Amino acid sequence: MASPIRVLTAVPICDGHDSAINTINLEFIRHGIEVVYLGYHRYVQDIVRAAIQEDVRAIGISSYNGGHVEFFVEVVKQLRKRGADDIAVFGGGGGTITHDDQRVMQKRGVDKIFFAGTSLTGMVDWVHRRYDKQHKASGRNGAPADMQLARKLTQIEDSYANGKAPRKSAMKKSGNTRVIGFTGPGGAGKTTLIDELVLRLLHRDAKSRVAILSHDPSVVGEGALLGDRATMINSQHDRVFMRSMATRGQAGGLSPATEDCLLLLSQSGFDYVIIETVGTGQEAMPFRSKLVDQTVLVMNPDYGARLQLQKIVMLDLADIVVVNKSDQERARTAMSEIERRIEQNERPQKLISTVAKRHRDAGVDQLCDLLTQPLEASKKARTK
Repeated sequence: MASPIRVLTAVPICDGHDSAINTINLEFIRHGIEVVYLGYHRYVQDIVRAAIQEDVRAIGISSYNGGHVEFFVEVVKQLRKRGADDIAVFGGGGGTITHDDQRVMQKRGVDKIFFAGTSLTGMVDWVHRRYDKQHKASGRNGAPADMQLARKLTQIEDSYANGKAPRKSAMKKSGNTRVIGFTGPGGAGKTTLIDELVLRLLHRDAKSRVAILSHDPSVVGEGALLGDRATMINSQHDRVFMRSMATRGQAGGLSPATEDCLLLLSQSGFDYVIIETVGTGQEAMPFRSKLVDQTVLVMNPDYGARLQLQKIVMLDLADIVVVNKSDQERARTAMSEIERRIEQNERPQKLISTVAKRHRDAGVDQLCDLLTQPLEASKKARTK
């Protein structure tokens, strides 16, 4: 697939109306645009941080609750402050943004305001014309570390998209970084579980830094909705770097560029790098064992008949199997059936039940313990 335009869309704080932006997102995707959707009720800081890490070419804001002049202009101001003034800002708000407001906003750096009655086709055409040009490789001189890292990741992705994959370097995965792979079917709650895990990692070590490489499917021949950020709460943090990647035509739950992006992240000073695949079913291991230190398979209790368990190859390969949403009625039966299934493997595997949406869930605490113990042990050994 050719390198697509990437935009971030969001709805400001105190605004819970997302039906309009969801309609626009779908139209963008149908016309080959990758949309990183941040969701609604978002602060300026969240939007700017996400736009820089995702290295989007523009931010689209949908605002229906007033205060739009100040909010849009503050986004522009914060982008400039962080050296990301080549990320444009556009948006709309039905009948709440007046033409007088538009003139003020455009004088203060907002690129475009779409008014009620503008066709979706017109918006798509304008975005394609306006944002087709790529960013500079590293941004301005002295650009923040997040921006420099984000644009290096974009270079890697674009090289694959343009059929010029980078030559394999001698770079190795850092031994100081723990890489954890999460996979499992769609709807199992992987994103919520990762978000809760990140909260615990940040609290356990006030200096720890976490990177998340999250994957969503590309629509064949079209764009992609990269929506994991919309359900992330705890991961909207300055010690967390998150990058959303589309599969861009590759099967197996990962992008063609994932391996190289992972190697770059592992050399960038993070304590933990978490990779989340597209929702997978019965596939074999999506991760190369040399790149991932531990693998976690997240399952929903409602997977069907026991025969289905025999078909899930990941049950043979995962280091940890998590039955999430274990407050559901069938969870106890699922735990019993899965336990019998993995006993047949005759290898060390852990089975955990979690309710990721529950505050201070003991199962998530247990998972965090299992994932952090090896790294904590190695840190202690280095300090002796």
